[in-house]
Amino acid sequence: MEQTAWRFSDDRGQRATAPVPPVRVVAYIQAGATLEDLGVRPVAVFGSFHDGAEPDPAKAGALPLAEIAYLGAGDTLDAEALLSPAPDLVVAVSYGGGQLYGLGAETAKHLEERVPVVVLEVGQARTLAHIRERFADLARSLGAPEQDDSALAAARSRLRAVAARTPGPRVLALSPAGPDQVHLARPGAWPELRDLGEHGVDLIEPGEGPGANWLTAPWETAAALRPDIVLADVRSNAVPLDGLRSEPAWRALEGGARVLDWNPEAPCSARSHAAFFDAVADAVEEG
Repeated sequence: MEQTAWRFSDDRGQRATAPVPPVRVVAYIQAGATLEDLGVRPVAVFGSFHDGAEPDPAKAGALPLAEIAYLGAGDTLDAEALLSPAPDLVVAVSYGGGQLYGLGAETAKHLEERVPVVVLEVGQARTLAHIRERFADLARSLGAPEQDDSALAAARSRLRAVAARTPGPRVLALSPAGPDQVHLARPGAWPELRDLGEHGVDLIEPGEGPGANWLTAPWETAAALRPDIVLADVRSNAVPLDGLRSEPAWRALEGGARVLDWNPEAPCSARSHAAFFDAVADAVEEG
């Protein structure tokens, strides 16, 4: 039987192997930011079809972008670009079906023929805890130390305590799409939002309509939901809130709610999740 010094079974059920633990990791930017939090620094990262020629700072987390190559995103990204830093491992994410998010099918195929690839599922089929644990498993396999999760435990406990107070504020998660439209998140489709609900946070359902993850609607629809707290997408593909200040519907929404930054592609680490829970707990406590 063949023996290898390193092996890891990913969320597709496929096993990546190498003679020695990989040290030159290329990763999707969210995965790279997660590994950075866990003590494994990638040599390069790449974006998704929503990203551009520069890395999205919201997705980058604590990555030192001046020291790490950004290989591009979308149609400009091919297997040769991904292989240019001479990686011995590529870490990608999937939102279902094992498809490598941000990569075309042919690019993914050529990549997997030449380098070990690990794909971790981050979509709605997984719990936030499961996603976090899988990244921690991968990081440990690459030599990262055990993580201290005490800050996460404290943040979860605090959030549960403040959310138990009644009546609690109502929370709406959204992604600005422009002056006329907004994408309203369906809480059940997002692991971090489901986790908030399981801790007692009162999340607003946007209502019936097309879209598995989002309901796209006029801003007036969002304002009519009368949230007390708005979690607003801050990724670079979302329309910046500053550009909406002159819109009456946004002013009506913002005037009655506390607005928090929300990154739907935040690092999947205990450090990142603790910061998110603490921020939401602050807002819930302040009402």
